[in-house]
Amino acid sequence: MKRYLKAIMVTALGCMGLFAACKKDAAIPEYPGNASWDISFSVPQGWPSPYYAFKDNQLTKAGFMLGRKLFYDTRLSKDSSTSCGSCHQSFAAFSQTGHNVSHGVNGLLGNRNSPALFNLNWNTSFMWDGGVNHIEVQPTAPITNPVEMDETLDNVMNKLKADAEYHKMFIAAFGTDEITSQRMLKALAQFMGSMVSDNAKYDKVQRGQAQFSAEEAAGLTVFESKCASCHPAPLFTDHSFRNVGIKPGINNDSGRAHITLSPDDLYKFRVPSLRNLSYTAPYLHDGRFETIDQVLDQMESGIYVSPSLDPLVKDGLKLSAAERSNLKAFLKTLDDETFVSDKRFAEQ
Repeated sequence: MKRYLKAIMVTALGCMGLFAACKKDAAIPEYPGNASWDISFSVPQGWPSPYYAFKDNQLTKAGFMLGRKLFYDTRLSKDSSTSCGSCHQSFAAFSQTGHNVSHGVNGLLGNRNSPALFNLNWNTSFMWDGGVNHIEVQPTAPITNPVEMDETLDNVMNKLKADAEYHKMFIAAFGTDEITSQRMLKALAQFMGSMVSDNAKYDKVQRGQAQFSAEEAAGLTVFESKCASCHPAPLFTDHSFRNVGIKPGINNDSGRAHITLSPDDLYKFRVPSLRNLSYTAPYLHDGRFETIDQVLDQMESGIYVSPSLDPLVKDGLKLSAAERSNLKAFLKTLDDETFVSDKRFAEQ
């Protein structure tokens, strides 16, 4: 009987040791400075309720850190050359600076400009054509696209399962080391959903922490009368899809019609946010314009007329030289330097 009790105690102590080891393994890997990072999500004052608020995907530091590692891991691509962060660079408000269209595996080029990533929890759909309708599904599109990452989810899972650090991070984020595509996508959603840009000068003015210059204030007046219909504050997009008179390029990209197959949606693209424009050039769905002045020239006198043209732009944007200058000054107040320099989101 004593030997039996001793065996039970030895077994119990062994299990306790194993549990302690598992607890140690489950610790969040430390990177320079991350011990003090606050990982949380709250709706900025005066903003609408988000479409996605981590209801079934509790935001934790461990989940965020796992999503961050995945976002910058080139092994999510077929030839281990391209990560999510390759086309979405933190210093460019998670757009791809210097490239008019995305660059993927084997040096292949996509058809569209890599859109900036921020305030994604308010999106009801994703991509320039709205072809994805949920943040937890969105990464599957670039991962499996043959000219972007050209990989399969099964292959990605095999790569992650072969990495001991990922096992530790999945335990920390989800309680066990079971590595699944659903968990991977939830972790990526925690990372991407935390990218909130709400500390531009405009936001500080709204909070009573700063004041517009005379030129910026005049630019706000121009903005409210000429631009706010499609780019309302505070997100500076209405998340709609519109044909704003951009002449089709060599790829004859059909835009939203690619998804809906409706001729009424031909050449319609997502209305982008006007936040962080100083960091996100080149502009438009195919990155054809390098400067804001080129975009304004297009909107003033370059309207391409087609049956699905949005009525709001059919007559062009009429701006005096002073109005243009003031408008550009206001748009600069939407730049969020805090966001683009936030080390939590940058590649380690």
